[in-house]
Amino acid sequence: RLLLIRHGETDWNASGRYQGQMDIPLNEAGVEQARILGHRLRNELSRPTEPGAPTGSIDAIYASDLARAWQTAEIVGAACGLTPRPEPRLRELSFGEWQGLTYQEIGERDPEALAAWNHDRVNGRPPGGESLGAMAARVSDLLDDVRREIRDGNVALISHGGTIRVILCVLLEHPLATYWQFEVDNTAIAEIEFCTFGPVVVRWNDAHHLTDLRRQDVF
Repeated sequence: RLLLIRHGETDWNASGRYQGQMDIPLNEAGVEQARILGHRLRNELSRPTEPGAPTGSIDAIYASDLARAWQTAEIVGAACGLTPRPEPRLRELSFGEWQGLTYQEIGERDPEALAAWNHDRVNGRPPGGESLGAMAARVSDLLDDVRREIRDGNVALISHGGTIRVILCVLLEHPLATYWQFEVDNTAIAEIEFCTFGPVVVRWNDAHHLTDLRRQDVF
């Protein structure tokens, strides 16, 4: 099984800025989200028969080496008694010259390049950035390596919204051009089970733990 988990919130998330591969840390809310996520996973793993919980313990955590994902992974790993493994192939799509800008700002500064990218995101790329096709190739390589290394275990991949969408497209053979159809919230969990006939989405965008942000017993 794979648990696909997005990092906690950053200031750039809150302001709607393209982060790409810029090394933006979690903000205070993001740290708290990660702590609550770790608490949830620790409790689920100690009660594997609880509805909605993954079957068995997590055997390994792989995480993007960008700060926001790596911080999230360290917090979750500490809660679950695991040391995350840094994995650059889990990085977000590189948006090149557009990193740090909002969609509106990109449209105002670079309308022709934005229109071209929107027309063909699979093969096209932002100026100085990366195409979805290239991203799909690197995450496919990663998935092959993970499945070879941990054939029957449960693995958490802590990454980014775009990366998780592309992973799902790769696993389900969903068109990359419509990867945006999958919602991925901060610290949300997606669970993928590999069965005889292929991968099955067991749960998606599960972030109900964030409703517990103000509870006093979560820590």
